[in-house]
Amino acid sequence: MFEVDLLKSQEINLDYILELIFESNKKLKDKPSLVEEVRRLIRASLGNRAKESLVVDFINQANLDNMPDKASIIEAFFTFAQAEQQREAAALISDENLNAEAAKRYITTSLKREYASENGIELNAILPKMSPLNPQYLRKKQTVLQRIAAFVEKFKGVGGKV
Repeated sequence: MFEVDLLKSQEINLDYILELIFESNKKLKDKPSLVEEVRRLIRASLGNRAKESLVVDFINQANLDNMPDKASIIEAFFTFAQAEQQREAAALISDENLNAEAAKRYITTSLKREYASENGIELNAILPKMSPLNPQYLRKKQTVLQRIAAFVEKFKGVGGKV
């Protein structure tokens, strides 16, 4: 069912995936089957693979039957995604013991440009106070960069504030 619609569409964007969720939910009325279809579709879309868990969590938590149209499902997803983005950003900052204000600025900038960069001093400014000579420093910097890069892939394009 998704594959036929997929062939008609040149560009698989998030709105398109959400519209298909709306259409398929009306037909299937079965969340596990819907999740399976959505996973297959998202995995076929390079640009949306990082959003798979976000979309699946949305399907599992949302009452799709109460959404009267495609616009309402899109709006509900973005509201959900922005709340998750704030929650995950706070958890990342807390887990890694980052400088909160600098980290929020760095993550916001990374989301705008759609990638996390280790160029410049922004990344160093968010790290916990530690000597660059400390052997743990480089490991910490790489871990934080990788976590923020994954965060940006998952949440780029969902809008909202960190």
